[in-house]
Amino acid sequence: MTAASAPDGATAPKAASAPDGATAPKAASAPDGATARHHAEAQPPDHYSYAVYADPAMAERFEALRFSGPIGRLIAETQEQQISTFLAPVERKRVLDVGTGTGRAAIALARGGAVVTGVDASAEMLQVAERRAREAGARVTFARGDAHCLDFDDRSFDAVVCLRVLMHTPDWQQSLKELCRVANDRVVFDYPARWSTAALQAAARRVAHLVDSRVEAYRVFSSRAIARALNAEGFRVAGEHRQFVLPIALHKRVGSEAWTSRTEAWLTRAGLMRRFGSPVTIVAERCAS
Repeated sequence: MTAASAPDGATAPKAASAPDGATAPKAASAPDGATARHHAEAQPPDHYSYAVYADPAMAERFEALRFSGPIGRLIAETQEQQISTFLAPVERKRVLDVGTGTGRAAIALARGGAVVTGVDASAEMLQVAERRAREAGARVTFARGDAHCLDFDDRSFDAVVCLRVLMHTPDWQQSLKELCRVANDRVVFDYPARWSTAALQAAARRVAHLVDSRVEAYRVFSSRAIARALNAEGFRVAGEHRQFVLPIALHKRVGSEAWTSRTEAWLTRAGLMRRFGSPVTIVAERCAS
């Protein structure tokens, strides 16, 4: 999932629901006639979080790399269920999916009845998203966009979803500020927890990234840092879900959903999920003014 903006001169992709030959929607268009405006500068496209996903081969492999196998499917199904729960009722809600990637969350929300716009840096990822949406019969508008400077007016959407972006984006605080700015009510996003096994992998990847720039380094977050950043934008954490205590890589290596479910259930009963579970998916709500 990428956060960058389109290079100068790039055209926005067509909405997935548009018939062949339909004109492409402008990336800056907002629902209900709202006018678009910039609030920050786009980030340089040479950052790894932009460059990695500008590869057609990566775009084609992304779904298989992330969501194949029994644990990949478990991650995807749990994610979709949690987003639906956090945004309920989904039907007719205007939802923006930032860093939509190949469109998994956007398509699931659209099939649930939401009016969905998905933005991403990578034209290559969006091409895959458009194809997947057509195949699923889901009506989604996809366009290029940058999480650091979303081309939508304040409170343009009922809710904003952003998955696997803040951990990679160059300026996570600016990106979170933008998510909150365009959301009228709720923001749903995820992050790897500082006090989890993900922190060990993150440290290893940061070291590896110094040697090989193609390695995706990522940051981890404390719940306090997230809460402070949200409070500064007039939001509060209203709910959270933690998925694993043990490393995802270990679960994928074992490759058994039954083993994963039993093991993580035991760790949850032991009180470890609440302290060390990751990734963390939260829903934040706008505070009453």
